[in-house]
Amino acid sequence: MLSNRLSIITPSVTVGISTKVKELKDSGKKIINLSIGEPDFNVPEKAKYSGIESLNNDETKYNLVPGITILREEICKKLLDENNCDYSLDEIVVSSGAKNAITNALLAVTDPGDEVLLPKPYWVSYSEMTKIVNAIPVPMNTDKSNDFKLTGDILKKYITNKTKLLILTNPSNPTGAVYTKEELLDIANICLENNIYILSDEIYEKICYTDKFVSMASLSKEIKDITITINGFAKSAAMTGIRLGYSASNKEIAKGICAIQGHLVSHPCLTSQYIGYAALRDCKKDLDNMVDIYKYRRDLIVSKLDSMTNIRYIYPEGAFYIFIDLSKIKDNFNFSESFSVEFCEEFLNKHNVAIVPGLAFGIDDYVRISYACDEKDFLEGLNRLNDFISEIMVSCPNSAL
Repeated sequence: MLSNRLSIITPSVTVGISTKVKELKDSGKKIINLSIGEPDFNVPEKAKYSGIESLNNDETKYNLVPGITILREEICKKLLDENNCDYSLDEIVVSSGAKNAITNALLAVTDPGDEVLLPKPYWVSYSEMTKIVNAIPVPMNTDKSNDFKLTGDILKKYITNKTKLLILTNPSNPTGAVYTKEELLDIANICLENNIYILSDEIYEKICYTDKFVSMASLSKEIKDITITINGFAKSAAMTGIRLGYSASNKEIAKGICAIQGHLVSHPCLTSQYIGYAALRDCKKDLDNMVDIYKYRRDLIVSKLDSMTNIRYIYPEGAFYIFIDLSKIKDNFNFSESFSVEFCEEFLNKHNVAIVPGLAFGIDDYVRISYACDEKDFLEGLNRLNDFISEIMVSCPNSAL
């Protein structure tokens, strides 16, 4: 008999889309893939060379469970200089990607039956990771008039005596929304009052188009003590396949995470760690250049969407996604179970463009498009989306056109 947890875990929608796209491409079809959350840049050369050099120096043996010292030192320096967060070496644990860091944190702070609060829309894996550790995901409804950002008033409605942890993504995947200092304080103070940990997923923090990104742990010593900051290198340094992330937390939590990781994976790949070390130390210009290009693309895609009818969107202030509201055409689209899933399937089949259904993030009226790709691809993808929406509106008797 297999584990009961397998029956409650939902397969990843985004992985499913990627699999179908690969199958279609293998069959000879030319697919525009706007679904994947992966930078279309390469790892900076200096970072790659650091990994190669580590192999040439035979840095291939077991090392420290929380990560090599020089990398954790560089992470501490980055957190202090860029995020105004003062951490010591024993408060940093480097992991095999941010997913690994999140799972380690969930294992360290939750028990079976504890509730984990997830503001909708939320990244697809949060709920399933929570289920894997036998905790209970609690989706929280938010308001699109506020770009789906969590507020203190909403948070209060969902707190129970079983609430253990809040997961907050900033900047958001899928909306690109960025929280202000005041918005974060509103949330954090309620968590303090109710003894709730905060897992602050800041994986997109470098891809931020506002004047200043504010890290949750920078707000106060007390808030820092209940916050587990998650970050990594996949998005900022295009190291998606290299699998390197980290957590920053108080000493007690970090010690627990380290103990868990020591039994599960020992430590992340040494070569990956040397690549990440150089990415932080030597590649700031490369990383800044990527962000400048993302911002240029954001402006292009927003301008294009503004020229289209029957859609709205959340204006992205960070990350490289745009969350598009299709509720105006929902009544004109013939679907049986999920509007967004069936819309995306038909769009892919008819127009050869892959996008992600909003249901994957907990909100069925929306779809997510990634602009971490060539501008010709996402502009052509939007042209085809506009054509598809027009076809739906014209063909349906409920059409407002």
